Amino acid sequence: MKSNTTRFSSKQIESDRRMLELLSQSFGDISSAATEIINLEAILNLPKGTEHFVADIHGEYEAFQHILKNASGNIKREVTDIFSSSMREEEIRQLCSLIYYPGRKLEYIKQSESNLDNFYQVSLHRLVKVLQRVTSNYTRSKVRKALPKEFAYIIEELLHEAPSGESKQAYYNRIIETIISTGQADSFIKAICRVIQRLSIDRLHILGDIYDRGPGAHIILDTLKGYRDFDIQWGNHDALWMGAAAGNDCCIANVLRISLRYDNMTTLEDGYGINLVPLATFAMEVYGDDPCKIFEPKVPSDNTALSMKNRRIIAKMHKAITVIQFKIEAALIDKHPEWKMEDRKLLHCMDRDKGTVRIDGVDYKMNDTNFPTIDPADPYKLTDEEEELIGKLVHSFKVSEKLKNHIDIFFSHGCMYNICNSNLMFHASVPLNPDGTLKEVEVIGKKFKGPELHHEIGMLMRSAFNADTPADRREYAIDYYFYIWCGPDSPLFDKKKMATFERYFLTDKVPRHEEKGEYYHRRDDASTVNMILDAFGVKGKHRHIINGHVPVKAGSGENPVKAGGALMVIDGGFSKAYHDTTGIAGYTLVYHSGGIELVQHEPFTSAEEAVKSGADIYSTTRIVEPMQRTCVRETDKGLELQGQINELMELLYAYRHGFVKERK
Repeated sequence: MKSNTTRFSSKQIESDRRMLELLSQSFGDISSAATEIINLEAILNLPKGTEHFVADIHGEYEAFQHILKNASGNIKREVTDIFSSSMREEEIRQLCSLIYYPGRKLEYIKQSESNLDNFYQVSLHRLVKVLQRVTSNYTRSKVRKALPKEFAYIIEELLHEAPSGESKQAYYNRIIETIISTGQADSFIKAICRVIQRLSIDRLHILGDIYDRGPGAHIILDTLKGYRDFDIQWGNHDALWMGAAAGNDCCIANVLRISLRYDNMTTLEDGYGINLVPLATFAMEVYGDDPCKIFEPKVPSDNTALSMKNRRIIAKMHKAITVIQFKIEAALIDKHPEWKMEDRKLLHCMDRDKGTVRIDGVDYKMNDTNFPTIDPADPYKLTDEEEELIGKLVHSFKVSEKLKNHIDIFFSHGCMYNICNSNLMFHASVPLNPDGTLKEVEVIGKKFKGPELHHEIGMLMRSAFNADTPADRREYAIDYYFYIWCGPDSPLFDKKKMATFERYFLTDKVPRHEEKGEYYHRRDDASTVNMILDAFGVKGKHRHIINGHVPVKAGSGENPVKAGGALMVIDGGFSKAYHDTTGIAGYTLVYHSGGIELVQHEPFTSAEEAVKSGADIYSTTRIVEPMQRTCVRETDKGLELQGQINELMELLYAYRHGFVKERK
């Protein structure tokens, strides 16, 4: 920071005059500018806020919401630290349950609590202590902005007027008593709990794949709409839904297929109002006598909510859209030979008389050959009924206002990659050559690599939704969403192929194998990771790559921390469909002023169980990288604030030397 004795040249003042005049509109005199400098300097010396990193949520909204509510276990750690000597473990668990679900917990407590006023007294005193701990790292101004207007003054009094002496104790107690006597205890408790939740996480980073598999992607996005500070790095499943919203019929078919595969129509029907009746009608007419056994939805064995009748209907719908998907994908692949995806056209390779398909010169036995809508002479031609059905489905996706609003969140808060406080975040990979160098990938006739590739793809994805985009570029952008989803050099996929056909129709594991890109083979190599960090311009002593996409098989001993701590993979399997594979139920990464911690979560039961018994997500924490206390000054926000201080110092100089007139 420039001191008060620092001189600014007349040339610099003149060069910055427009900036200084604009700044003077907010800080109109020496006093206000100096006061702001003092405030900003104080903020620079506060501990950095807590950042939370989450990846691959896949529609598991209850587990996601619970992790937001409990701050990946951080709230319970704080409560335990405060009350471990005065409260039993059961009481601590119940207090945490109240903080996480205040409304529902209060209703549950009222059913059995005989002395409600005493409960309110005790709980309010305890909650204020927790709030004091949570807010201790923030300025009063930031805390004030987080407070609900109706209780802001009272909460501030309780926070900053801690009982000291008899008169203060009486004043403090009287506030609590009056809250209860006026019937405001429930509302006040809810307000305090929301502030505790809100300020326990300073910034939330979501590293892709909000959509698919789980039942509530739309609920997750509704939750984020009301969230204070978050960003999203797009995942391939997110891109698939973005493409569907743009009207890409291949993306729409894939979205429907995956939703049917996991019996997850809630997001489609309840979330976005997608009309599935035409698909159900078509499927029952075409596949009425087909048991469609291999297309039965993948649901947990203990799921009794899905009847056999519904299971059969879903299986037929699943098969119908899968066959249609293979046809329309072939048309798009033919339209774009530069994508080099011809090997994904397999319908013409089938010999239905023999019940085989030829892949890479080898004939493999198929487990289903009943394809009434496939003409052997022209296997990729849609029937008239299929053509009509696709038209209805595309229309249904394009007119969904809620889907459009949710896709807008991805654009307003998201991008392909992000760099924050020396952490490079992206969902999947950075395409590499076999020798480990950055791979050039062609996008609309030009080649890009590393950060330029991610940027170009991100801009192309946005152009599909911009009305002022030239028609030919917009058409290509809409088409390109399919390549982003499953193209071999897509940074959101980066595998040789997506073996959808093989996984459905073949039991042989050889053709079903999806060979990962070079990045996945080299991500445990520190020199490769540092090369990527250098390419993206990531600075700092403690710098990392953080990504998800490929589930970490923790149950088999795989380590999510790679390259000597320089890279962390935090896809631990939020989705229930992955629990058997990963052996856990997800990771979150927590970066606070004391370092970086990896939190490993066990499966979440339900919010209802959390309310009734105080059940929590059992989490184990592993310190990945301890650090000396990190202040705001050492963060990206600190650099921004220091820049503001420097500008204000120049304004002070301009005021004092008459270059700019004070607005008294």
